[in-house]
Amino acid sequence: MNFRRKNIIRRLYDWVLKWAQSPYGAPALFLLAFAESSFFPIPPDVLLIALAISIPSRSFRFALICALGSVLGGILGYFIGLEFYEIIGKKIIRFYGLSSEFAYVGNKYGENALLAIMVAGFTPIPYKVFTIAAGVFHKDVPLSTLIIASALSRTARFFLVGTLIYIWGDKIKDFIDKYFNLLTILFGVLLLTGFLVIKFLR
Repeated sequence: MNFRRKNIIRRLYDWVLKWAQSPYGAPALFLLAFAESSFFPIPPDVLLIALAISIPSRSFRFALICALGSVLGGILGYFIGLEFYEIIGKKIIRFYGLSSEFAYVGNKYGENALLAIMVAGFTPIPYKVFTIAAGVFHKDVPLSTLIIASALSRTARFFLVGTLIYIWGDKIKDFIDKYFNLLTILFGVLLLTGFLVIKFLR
């Protein structure tokens, strides 16, 4: 990730966090989770963490909102791949520099689509790559498979975040703010690890 793109991501990160201070935090969380599953770069975990910290007793409610938005957004990603890949989907994939990985995901779908989507849904792998690819390779990935895998993996991921916030509270947000640059590097490592996991799935 180059310096310019990293700055853009940081500004988007700060913009997302501002929604936690507004009365529209929960709807914003739903829309962010929806968009992230099909095109937006900032994971909804950022806003989920901020909202859960502000009202810990609603951590699991926010996690559910996040999961619902993500699953529905995955359906949008599927239809982008199915109907609009050449004019929209391909540009999204190129933006993230994952064109070669996209082709590889298509191959894995032919082996075990459900498991591949679940791994992607739970890890830092850009989920939009998998939802769009599911539409492109729809012969191997029925929409029902995407929905089931999304529901299981995204719900597990966001409820895990909600549980951590319920337990640890402000400490996690302070850590993210202080070590944002380090976390972007770690994110890249986890991204690579996630693709390696996909690679060895059978």
